[in-house]
Amino acid sequence: MDSHPESPLEPPPEAPPREPILTLPAALIAYILLIAAIHLRVLLPPEMENWTIDVFGFIPKRYDTTLLDITFPGGEGAKVWTFVTYSLLHANLTHIGFNVLWLLPFGSALARRFGAVRFFVFMAVTAAAGALAHLLTHEHAIAPMIGASASVSGTMAAAIRFAFVKGSFLSFSRGDAEAAAKVSALSLWRALRDGRVLAFLAIWFGVNILFGATSLSLGGEEASVAWQAHIGGFLAGLLLFSLFDPIPRARDDAADASSADQSRRV
Repeated sequence: MDSHPESPLEPPPEAPPREPILTLPAALIAYILLIAAIHLRVLLPPEMENWTIDVFGFIPKRYDTTLLDITFPGGEGAKVWTFVTYSLLHANLTHIGFNVLWLLPFGSALARRFGAVRFFVFMAVTAAAGALAHLLTHEHAIAPMIGASASVSGTMAAAIRFAFVKGSFLSFSRGDAEAAAKVSALSLWRALRDGRVLAFLAIWFGVNILFGATSLSLGGEEASVAWQAHIGGFLAGLLLFSLFDPIPRARDDAADASSADQSRRV
């Protein structure tokens, strides 16, 4: 039998902490829970549910007095708050699920980057931009518009300003979720010269134009998709990103070098 010198007892090595499969920032969780809680309106009697849609949904005819004189619930105040409140209402669970599906990657990265206050204000601003686009293209419409799709589109547009930068959440080499959300963003000019961003824009606009040209609907519902609102929210997110972004911007020459280095690795 071989003998070995005695060694002091050592504690077994600690197991590495397990990362959750999906971690979401608190601001995004709060936003999703708010949408889910508001959707409980479907449990109200039909007349109350319809009243809720009329008061908090976005109705272009509310701002138009040139045709039929219709009085909508909510009075003058509804002309202000519905620019945002419509985005918190949804037609059904499919509608909610579709928006949440896109919020998980893009909204999560943006909420981590902006922080809670900036994130919520950003969602409100892009919702208002979507409502404005819908108003300009549906001046006399009586049907209420509801859904967070304009804000979701805004998060997608804002996120592509940094999504493809080396180390970010859509790049081939990325760190943890917090680090990936806080890489230096591209300037708007630099982003519009990036082939990956241009491909994303082409696909996104193509899909939305397809919705408009074919009158496709979401989840088998009769209501059509308000694709103009999507575009309004998207453009607002793309153009206003810098006003919300707290992370210092990298110089364009540094971004070019990072992009070229990543291209060589692909």
